[in-house]
Parts: sequence; C-alpha cells; structure tokens
Amino acid sequence: MGRRVNQMSRFNITALALGLAFLYLPIVILILYSFNASRLVTVWGGWSLRWYHEFFNDRAMLDAAWMSLRVAAVSATVATLLGTLAAIGLARGERFKGRSLFSSMLYAPLVMPEVISGLSLLLLFVALNAERGFWTVTIAHTTLTMCFVTVVVQSRLASLDRSLEEAAMDLGCDPVKAFLSVTLPLIVPAIVAGWMLAFTLSLDDVVIASFTTGPGSATLPIRIYSEVRLGVKPEINAICTMVIALIAVVIVIASFASKLSSSQGKSAAPL
Repeated sequence: MGRRVNQMSRFNITALALGLAFLYLPIVILILYSFNASRLVTVWGGWSLRWYHEFFNDRAMLDAAWMSLRVAAVSATVATLLGTLAAIGLARGERFKGRSLFSSMLYAPLVMPEVISGLSLLLLFVALNAERGFWTVTIAHTTLTMCFVTVVVQSRLASLDRSLEEAAMDLGCDPVKAFLSVTLPLIVPAIVAGWMLAFTLSLDDVVIASFTTGPGSATLPIRIYSEVRLGVKPEINAICTMVIALIAVVIVIASFASKLSSSQGKSAAPL
C-alpha cells in the first residue's frame, strides 16, 4: 500500500512538473533572450541590456505602451465599479422583472467570440459617428471585462453569511451602513481580484482593440502584432518581459492587499 502511495506521489510530482514546465518554460526562455546581445532571437550572443535601451528610444512603442496602460487602468476601474454594483444587485437585491434577461446579457461576453463583440462595437461607434481612439477602446474593454468582475464578486457575495449583516442591522445599523461596515470589507479581496483580472484582460486584448481603435491610438498588443508579422525582433522580448514584470507586481500588490484585508477582518471579528 505504501509503495503504491509513493508511486502515485511520484506520478503527481512528475505531472505537476511537466504542467509547470509547459506553462512557464516559454516565458523563462523569453525573459532570458530579452537580455541577448545578438540581433538574432534564436542565437545567444551574450548578456546585454541593449534591447531595453532600444525600447526606451522607440517613440512609437512607448506611445503604444502608455496607451495600453491608460486604457487598462481606466477600463478596469470602471468595469470594477459597474461589475461590483451588478453583483450586489444580483446577490443582495430583490427579485425584479427581467432579472433572467439582465443576467444573460451581463454574462454574454463570457461566451461570445471576441470577433463578434468587436464588430458589434465597431458598428455601434460608426452609427454614433464617434471618433475611434482612446475612449472607444476604453468603452469596449469595459464592456468586455465587466462580466468577469461580476462573476468574481458575486461568487464571493454568495459565500458570505448574511447573518453578519442581519446582526449589524439588529444592533442599529441601516442596510447601507451594515453593507459598508460588514460586507464591503469582506468582499474587498474579490473586488481587487476583479480589478486585476480586468486590467490583465485589457492589457492583453488584441481583437476588440483592433476593431475599436483609430489612427494614432494603437495599443501595445496591436503594435507588437504588427511588428511580429514582419519578423520577431529582440526588442519584442524586452517589451514582453517588462509586461510580465508589471503583471507580477500587480499580483504581489493584490496578494498583500488581500492578506491585509483578511487580517483586519480577523482582528475586527471579536469586536
């Protein structure tokens, strides 16, 4: 029996190692080759920061990166606000006529192909005679990511014990104060996770942005895609490495915020 358990443990460890290698080995290789001195991306020429220097001297890439960061930050913030309100309405609100239709429309972007979403938004902006640029891309990304925030926050609300809010109201709090004092601190980790997910999805999007962007407002993924079609440059590896580093920093900050919120919730529980 013990021998069988050891064999299963070895199998699990091997499977986990292979899975992690499949996921992260290409990223590790990309990061290593971002420090390659050679102009050929497949030939190692020694360690160098040359391509990071090239990126910071490439005005077009810098403008695209700044555009992507602004779009991701604004769309993630708006999507988090709207998605959280929608989740509260679905999880805590009263039943209303058309609730099923509202839920279906809210979750539709989760399963709808991005090509259809992008084309629909393009037709909408054309019908409104809206100039395509920063705001059209931001609105499109907000539409795409709001449903993800709603799912994350709603799942957290569904797992909370409503007796905590009822106890707060029994002690004299009105519903709004009970929500702000009890429920909101408990769902902050889900809200932060939703914002981070929305930010990452916006930063990564190519399809919807390609439909809704205009001249002079290309995002970084679109710029990278247009460059890669002509051949992969070592500068692309440096850009992707910095994006990976940015996402890692966001994840670490979100993790610390989640732990801080949990520790505050535990310390406030006896009170």
